[in-house]
Amino acid sequence: MNENKTVGQKLRGFLGRNSVPIMFIIICAVCIPLSGFSASYLVNEIITRMGRNTFLILCLLFPIMAGMGLNFAMTLGAMAGEIALILVSDQQIWGIPGIVLAMIVSIPISALLGWMCGTILNRARGREMITGYILNFFVGSGLYLMVVLYMMGPIIPIKHATLKLPRGYGIRNTVSLLNMRQYLDDLLAIRIGGIKIPVLTFLIIGVLCLFIVWFRHTKLGQDMRAVGQDMEVARDAGIKVERTRIISIIMSTVFAGFGMIIYLQNMGNIATYTSHSQIGMFCIAALLVGGASVERASIGNAFLGVTLFHLMFIVAPKAGAAITGDSMIGEYFRVFASYGVITLALVMYELKKRSMKSHAGQELALAQKEDSK
Repeated sequence: MNENKTVGQKLRGFLGRNSVPIMFIIICAVCIPLSGFSASYLVNEIITRMGRNTFLILCLLFPIMAGMGLNFAMTLGAMAGEIALILVSDQQIWGIPGIVLAMIVSIPISALLGWMCGTILNRARGREMITGYILNFFVGSGLYLMVVLYMMGPIIPIKHATLKLPRGYGIRNTVSLLNMRQYLDDLLAIRIGGIKIPVLTFLIIGVLCLFIVWFRHTKLGQDMRAVGQDMEVARDAGIKVERTRIISIIMSTVFAGFGMIIYLQNMGNIATYTSHSQIGMFCIAALLVGGASVERASIGNAFLGVTLFHLMFIVAPKAGAAITGDSMIGEYFRVFASYGVITLALVMYELKKRSMKSHAGQELALAQKEDSK
């Protein structure tokens, strides 16, 4: 009887922890036959999107490790990647050299933005996620626009008129990356049964995965995990809590800059004023779909999430058209799912925090009652 109860508890725990991935597996299982897409097309699309997005999703793991939750401000790193690509495009440096140079140029920009963000988040302790979300809008709608729309040309030299707006300063709505489009993906690509596998891109993602595994066992990685578990205990142990938290955000933004460059070289152009706007939201949603939470995330969550989330993105419009005759239903559903899974994660996190606080309060009250006796 006790054994059956234990099995039942384990099953309930498993279903509770993995309810979001299970829900998306069911959604995809229903939508795939309705979409009418062939298996080879779906596999090809998933591999392409996995190469394009996984690096960006993995950069979210560092702040979660440090107990700072979902880094909505990863978009700052994405903006740094865009600015670096614009500057490299102006120098007409293309192909692999252009991609590598853009990554190098993005490092000081994203590190500075990450330091600024981490410093602010330290002052907003306990409200990091909402603060990061606001910072995303402040920098994206303010600082980034000021740099790209007004400073590029008059202050930051831009040589090529094809990049500039007709008025002579500011960057056009779209910057072509045709001369570096998919150079990273094509360099060591192989084809198996008509399916293109971007080997070099996956090797780069693999290197980041190995770095994350190695980093967790370093002194700094152990410090981050200690800070994530309990800041006060970590401080008592001599760990510089604020410094460790800032480093986790800097690492996240720097890797987000690299990830955005990988993403945009695959796309072949920069939508100057919108490319970064939803990237953080979709990356966070994908990570949560993979079974991660505000407090816990793994490399496996990133890979499962990018697969399920983007599979749903591919099949939902066609499935919506098959069911209702209107493909926009599928469009609305996938946007709703993106925001819905984030909202659910935040609500569950807040409920868990309140439950733990209530439980701690009850234990304290019982202890005081015992002492009074």
